[in-house]
Amino acid sequence: MGNNRTLSRLRVAAVVAAGGTGTRMNAGIPKQFLEIAGRPILCHTVERLAELEQVREIVVALPPEHIARAEALVGARARCVAGGASRQDSVLNAVRALPAEIDVILVHDAVRPLCPGDVMLRVLETAWTKGAAIPGLPATDTIGRVSRRGRLLQTPPRAELYAIQTPQGFHAALLRRALEAADAEGFQGTDESSVVRRAGHAVWVVPGSPDNLKITRPLDLELAARLMGKETGNMNATQVRIGQGIDYHRLAAGRRLVLGGVEIPFERGLEGHSDADVLLHAVCDALLGAAAMGDIGRLFPDTDPAWRGRASLHFLEEVARRLAAAGWRALNVDATLVLERPKIAPHAPRMRRNIAAALGLDEGAVSVKATTSEGMNAEGRGEGVSAQAVALIARTPAPVKEKDHEP
Repeated sequence: MGNNRTLSRLRVAAVVAAGGTGTRMNAGIPKQFLEIAGRPILCHTVERLAELEQVREIVVALPPEHIARAEALVGARARCVAGGASRQDSVLNAVRALPAEIDVILVHDAVRPLCPGDVMLRVLETAWTKGAAIPGLPATDTIGRVSRRGRLLQTPPRAELYAIQTPQGFHAALLRRALEAADAEGFQGTDESSVVRRAGHAVWVVPGSPDNLKITRPLDLELAARLMGKETGNMNATQVRIGQGIDYHRLAAGRRLVLGGVEIPFERGLEGHSDADVLLHAVCDALLGAAAMGDIGRLFPDTDPAWRGRASLHFLEEVARRLAAAGWRALNVDATLVLERPKIAPHAPRMRRNIAAALGLDEGAVSVKATTSEGMNAEGRGEGVSAQAVALIARTPAPVKEKDHEP
């Protein structure tokens, strides 16, 4: 399908599919607007495509309500058009907006901000010479077909399995015809290559890159920031901090024993202004220490009657709010109680659930354990309980600020 025209003379357009809602990110904004290294993902993705010298035009397809925000971010580097009900509809709208003289169209995910230039060039060259090309990585795990009820149905040969990436490249006329035909016939493919294959055209796979990460979950965001930090030499692109908290309380008659937000039957409780939950106090101090935001004694002083008898879970929830307001979020907590009695193991699962819920974490990110001091010191003599906690926090993506637009 190709001719002898050199790659440098090709007229290439890039379509960016940016219709994702980011529900798995739990971020409150579409994931293409989340930030990596201080800038929205969409900006990084558009800039990567613009670095390819053959790219003459970039069109971003996204929901109409987000067009103004996207236009403010990408400026003159790209045009924004309204997407459709599906990714395929959005790509078709963008393709229809391209000029007729375009030779090759690259279709790229908005949330793949790290695609290496050599991958793009491989896709472009193969698409021009053979009509259609996609980047892919050989599967490293065994892949199984599984029924909806969970039964393994088939294990395809791993040598035939690839993880498909973007950008996907096609002769412009070929992609237009395939998308228009699919639209007319009501066919919805999983990606552009499936639509082109359905139209009877071969699609060729070229080597992709592990760095060509698709941002889908919060961990992907952190990994992308680290990869970007490697590229720029800025290893602090993702800022992570560790904090430590230690607290002690005496055991006293006539008090409830509350640990990790769980009331435990015992003949004595912990002495203090609030419910004296030594475990949660240590966790609070670990989080506050990591963010350099003081300690609970400063935030909830025992001289303030407002905190008398208060549940320390309220303190932990307030600490989480203050962290979020300062741009931090907890990643995990590891806490240890030191006491002779009572036994903590039966209550530890509920303590973990309480801490996880207060911090918005999965239970698996919270550890609660206990040890004794073998009869030594105040804990060993049964005079009190101490707790130690370590917390890991990270910078949250900064919200995208709306810009004023001329009427």
